[in-house]
Parts: sequence; structure tokens; C-alpha cells
Amino acid sequence: MEGTGGDPWGPFPHPIWGRSRKPRQSRKKEVAELNVDSADRRERKPQQERVGQDRVMTANPRDRATRSQRKEQTMGRIISHGELDAKLDRYAHDPGRFEQKAKRLIRELDSAGVALEIKDPASWRKSASIGDRGRVPLKQQFRVDVESIELLDRENEARLARRVELARLRLEKALADLGVSKDELVEGVSHVATAVVGPLTADCSLPSRICRRWLELHALRVEMVERNLYLVLINVERYSHTTASQHDLIQEGSAALFRAVDGFDWRRGLLFRTYAVHWLNQAFRSHLYNFGNTVRVPVYLQKALKHINDARSRLGEAKAGVPEIAEAAKLSENLVGAAISAARTSRSIDVAFDDEDEGGRLRDLLQVSDEGPYTTALEDVSLEESLTQAMERLGDRERFVLQQRFGIGADREHTLAEVAGSLGVSLERVRQIQVRALNKLRTPALRRVIEPFLN
Repeated sequence: MEGTGGDPWGPFPHPIWGRSRKPRQSRKKEVAELNVDSADRRERKPQQERVGQDRVMTANPRDRATRSQRKEQTMGRIISHGELDAKLDRYAHDPGRFEQKAKRLIRELDSAGVALEIKDPASWRKSASIGDRGRVPLKQQFRVDVESIELLDRENEARLARRVELARLRLEKALADLGVSKDELVEGVSHVATAVVGPLTADCSLPSRICRRWLELHALRVEMVERNLYLVLINVERYSHTTASQHDLIQEGSAALFRAVDGFDWRRGLLFRTYAVHWLNQAFRSHLYNFGNTVRVPVYLQKALKHINDARSRLGEAKAGVPEIAEAAKLSENLVGAAISAARTSRSIDVAFDDEDEGGRLRDLLQVSDEGPYTTALEDVSLEESLTQAMERLGDRERFVLQQRFGIGADREHTLAEVAGSLGVSLERVRQIQVRALNKLRTPALRRVIEPFLN
């Protein structure tokens, strides 16, 4: 007990406090110092509060600005297509749960404020030039532009389709979260190509989140359409014999590709071109039904006329009567008669010879008399005589190919395979001969005699 100042525990740890007890005088000194510090703090507290309030009042705007900037920086984060494809490729192993996993990824991206990458259209285009050849026809210029676009293989096409689906789901979620309907989206977003200003378009009147989501989806749809525009040029050639303008058909086909992109399902394992050809042919036929004739013929009569022409081909008689055609086509005689009567087409004398409007018009070839631009002199030349005069200017092989392909002086039209078998050449060679012969007939000099009879 000695030397401990009467403290039974001395310098050893106290059983309750767990530490050594100090001498009583030291504790009194510490308590006195604490009291002085407390008094000083009480005296300084009002001044500190005033200073602190001033500091808060001046710091809050900066803090808010900093938080806003930080949020803008977060919202400005972009996920590249490569990073996105890596995630979607894993989801694609289970196609049945792809949509569920994609929606979970969308929630993660939205919570992190991450936007999708928007690629520059120049990234999938090759440098192309049509040379310095003066004025170039629009169709040729369009063909050169399409040929400069890099095509997609099966793997990259499926990845692009998955990105389109993800962007569409994300846009639908944004519309649902903000209570915006699809009709309001159509009215608030301009579909005209505009420059991109930051994350928004210049013509978007909707919330920035929806504008960004729409722009991401629209950019992916445009990429899919542009990289499949070659399908339009390939399939529009099947309707070159019609009266419709090639420019109009190309526009209809390009618009149909957007509908094909919206309905394409990559889970079926089909190529996009297999699915898109259906939409292209439907758009071409719809345009021909509605605008193929100067005087519109009802669609049901045009469809009936197609069956009538097929029946005539099977019968092998171009002048078969209505009863025979009705029996072969399995149509009523009244419908067959109405369709044949509606097949009488008219042609405007103001229609240009070609789509470029460079070959003049039909009325330019007519002699203007006191009666007007129309004269009975056109009736003095039959269609058969005009065709004969035009065909005589072609080579023997070119004339034979056109006669067989279009049934001129023959019982029916022949396919490329039949003509190729007759000449002993390939299908591609027959097609080349046909194209060369038709190009010769498209010149104003050779087409002048047969132009009045074209539908």
C-alpha cells in the first residue's frame, strides 16, 4: 500500500474502468482545464454559428452546382457497342429469357445514368466517287452511295438486331416512367434528319431522357436500314417493266425497310434480308395498285387481272373468250369481264420519257394542229408495226432474247432458264443481253415509235 497515495489499486488497472487511476491532484487539474475549455467554447459558439451559417449560405449554391455537374458527368457516360454486345451475347445464349435480362440491364444503365453509343454513319461507309462526268442521274448516284456501304455478316447483323431491341425496350420504359404516350412521342420528335446537339436533337420538344432514348433507337434503325439498302436496288428491278417511277419505288422500298427492322426477330435464326424481301415486295405491289395507272383501278380488279393473265398463259390463247378464261381462272364471268374492261389504260402526253426528265415528253413529238396536240395520225401505226421497227435495230441475239422473254410474236413469255437453254449460255449471260437490249430501246430515237403505246 505504500507509495500509492492511499489508493488501494495503485498503478494497476481498475476492475471497472479498465485503466490505471491517476493521482487525485492530477484529476482535479484536468477537471479545471476542461471547465475552462467549456467556458471558452460557450463564449465562441454564437460567433461560430454565425460564421457557419454564412458559410452554409454561401456554400450551398456551390454544392448544388457541384452535384449538378457531377450528375451531368454521370449522365454523360457512354457504353460502347462493343461493351454492350459483350453483355447481350451472353444473354442471347438463352433467347427465352433475353428480354427479362435486357430489362434488368436497362434498369442498371438508367440508375447509373449511362447512355448508348451513337455511331457516325461514316463508320460503315467506304470512300466512293462517281468521277467527274457532269450531271449524273439520281438512280446512278444512289447506286454508288449504296455500293459504298459495308454489308453486315450474320453475326454482326444479329448483334445489331439485339441492340435495336434493347434500345426499343429502353425507350418504352422511359415513356412509361414519364407518362408519355407513343402519339405524343410522334408529335414531339421530328423524324427529319437533323444534326445532333449534345445528347438531344434540335427538333425534340420532349424531356431530354426520352429524346436521348429515341435518338439511340433511331440511330440503330437507320444503321440497319442503310446497310441493307442494296436489297431495294435488287428487288426493284423486278418491277422495271411497270409504269411506276423507279424513284418512287425506291422510296417505298426504303420506307418498307424501317417496318422490316421493327418486326424482325433475331431469335428465329433467319437473315434480315430473308425477312425484308417480303416487306419490299408488299410495298412495291401496294404502290403499283394505288399509283400504277393514271386512272386508279380498284385493287380487287387488279388482282383478278393477274389471275386472268395467268389463265391466258396456261390456255396458250391470247384471244381466249371470257367463259374460257373464267373457267381456267376459277372466277365469275362478270368479274373477268369487269377486269378486262378496267385493263384499258391511259397515258398522259405530259409524262416524261424517263425518270430523269431529260428525254422530253410525249407531247414534244406530236405535231401541233388546230385541233390540239392530239391527232388521229397515231392511229395509223399499229403497235405491232412499231415494235417491229424498233426490234429491227437490235442485234439478232438481242431481238431473240426480248421476243422470248416478253412473248413478242410468241405464245407466252419464257423464263431466263428456257432462253438460256435455247441459246446454250448461262442465266447471267441472258440477263446481260436483255439489259443491253432494253437500254438500247430506252434511247429517245428508238423508243419514239413505240412510246405512244406504252402503258
